[in-house]
Amino acid sequence: MNTTTLSVQTTPAARHRWGAIAWLPLLVLVALALAGFLLQGYPADLVVKIMVLAIFALSLQLLVGMTGLVSLGHAAYFGVGAYVTVLASGEAGGNLFVLLALSMGAAALYALAVGALSLRTRGVYFIMVTLAFAQMAYFIFHDTSLGGGSDGIYLNARPAAGPLDMENRSVVYYVVLAALAFTYGLLALIQRSRFGAALAGIRVNEQRMRAAGFSTYGYKLAAFVIAGALAGLAGFLVAARDGFVNPEMLSWHISGEVLLMVILGGMGHLRGAVLGAVAFTLLKEVLATQAFVGPLANHWQLTLGLAIILFVALLPKGLIGLAQRRKEKQ
Repeated sequence: MNTTTLSVQTTPAARHRWGAIAWLPLLVLVALALAGFLLQGYPADLVVKIMVLAIFALSLQLLVGMTGLVSLGHAAYFGVGAYVTVLASGEAGGNLFVLLALSMGAAALYALAVGALSLRTRGVYFIMVTLAFAQMAYFIFHDTSLGGGSDGIYLNARPAAGPLDMENRSVVYYVVLAALAFTYGLLALIQRSRFGAALAGIRVNEQRMRAAGFSTYGYKLAAFVIAGALAGLAGFLVAARDGFVNPEMLSWHISGEVLLMVILGGMGHLRGAVLGAVAFTLLKEVLATQAFVGPLANHWQLTLGLAIILFVALLPKGLIGLAQRRKEKQ
């Protein structure tokens, strides 16, 4: 591999901008940590759901926004992570950290196998190959007794490790919050590293990167595996929170939903993935509630589709583009 280094902008102005940007996620993290002491019942469950989906969306942002790889099979790693959590827990449950490692490892291994083959294709062929592998994983769990068939399977006991018992809702909240902070921090480091700069170069012009001597296939495969492992982390959290998994977690519409979150929030921005998860989840909750939309709640999928079309039409750069527009006006 070429030893040429990719420069990462480190001017005083760039460092100042990075410092200003970095404060916002930290403030949100502190706010969420404090909110954990105040929220109870449904509001707490909703925040946990949003945080898990934010992790899932961030994992896909690494592929779509940072590397330029549009995948329609990302739910496969999410589902594999969830199923491994249940299957490996046994009758007496399992150690939280062991199950977490197994879930992320299994998702990463499947991503390695899928990526090794799918990354040899491009464009629409890449999209279709990732979808095909996801559907294959879906039917393995749906049509066999391995994962309980179409009915899914239940956890006998939720994961625990000392005082960290996932039967406790407060523990679930802070474990999910820690996982979100880890995922965001890891991807922020990747984005500012030479590896992240290489991924950005591949997204902009892969041919030029190859001409410069970079093994673009290796970089893309590494990003694919990391993204798969992080999706497996989200799957582990869902299984540990709900105590139940079913094949629908691997279906194509889940891959479509997480891709919509990335687009809705703004591609190429970590905050965009989080914003997209928040907006998409809240839209679903509001449009499915009769108190807000009346009889239309019975057709929430239709109204959700129309709302997303409006968002994409009016905000082509996603919700993160609103902040950029404000800066341009100033």
